[in-house]
Amino acid sequence: MSTGGIIAIAIVAIIVLLVVFIAGIYNSLVKLDERVNEAWSDITVQLKYRADLIPNVVETVKGYAKHEKETFQMVTEARTAAMGAKTVKQAAEAEKEMQSALGRIFAIAEAYPELKANENFVKLQSQLQDVEDKIQAARRFYNAGAKDLNTRIKTFPTNLVNNFIGHFKTRDYFEVDDAEKAKIKDAPEVKF
Repeated sequence: MSTGGIIAIAIVAIIVLLVVFIAGIYNSLVKLDERVNEAWSDITVQLKYRADLIPNVVETVKGYAKHEKETFQMVTEARTAAMGAKTVKQAAEAEKEMQSALGRIFAIAEAYPELKANENFVKLQSQLQDVEDKIQAARRFYNAGAKDLNTRIKTFPTNLVNNFIGHFKTRDYFEVDDAEKAKIKDAPEVKF
């Protein structure tokens, strides 16, 4: 075999290895991107389920606290914002409003012992707590996936491949800001 033939085989081998390497990086980005999409879908399912529970909670509380119209309006607006959120940032903002609105609803319930004893209200509260736990778990899964994807996109040599392909974007985290974290941490314990 001539020197030219060996060089041609070596060049073809290098090109094949480079294509396999780039395909491996691309496929890993696709997997991470799909994992983040799946995690976001899990969050939206739980947020929708919670939003579907809210009218029942409001109606139950309304029966006992008819004069709390401002709070009921706040809950309705928070629910509408949560249902209309299109991005992670919009959902995070709506989540803050929803947490505040639900906190006010349950604060009202504290003032009505008959409401706290109402079987329907207790059941709804239990369902809301369950869905809140699921939202937190889904949020952690989403944020872990976003972190993995963001890290992969920003590290060498994946960043070079992604810049060449230009397809994958970093994802926002779905978080409560520090002021809200402090409120949650210092929130009074409410028992029904």
